[in-house]
Amino acid sequence: MPTVKLNPYLNFDGNAREAMEFYARALGGELKIMTFAAFPGAPPSHQDKVMHAHLESDLFTLMASDAPPGEKYTHGDTFSISLSGTDDAWLRGAWDKLSSGGQIRTPLEKQMWGDTFGMCVDRFGVQWLVNITAPK
Repeated sequence: MPTVKLNPYLNFDGNAREAMEFYARALGGELKIMTFAAFPGAPPSHQDKVMHAHLESDLFTLMASDAPPGEKYTHGDTFSISLSGTDDAWLRGAWDKLSSGGQIRTPLEKQMWGDTFGMCVDRFGVQWLVNITAPK
């Protein structure tokens, strides 16, 4: 059955691992961390930086990353709202509505990790991440 989940996504300037380990100790849950080194083409300066961290419990999901190579980090602009799941039609519809009148930062398309993913800022300045899980 298709699913959709909405959760906060935090952005950090090089200390995402430290922050997420802190949140795991404070809140519990299972923490998984993937670094930029897992993907080809990451510059040496980002090999140990967090590309994606995922803290999951029965009560919540919290995700985070360090700023990607070449992307400016601005204090106060440190979170997004993530929509993720397997309901392709619903998530694409949400993407179309959220990105309409806003700014698309990463087009909604298949990514190197196998999922379909996009980033946009809606017309109110809220950052959204949409991830459609690839069928297994």
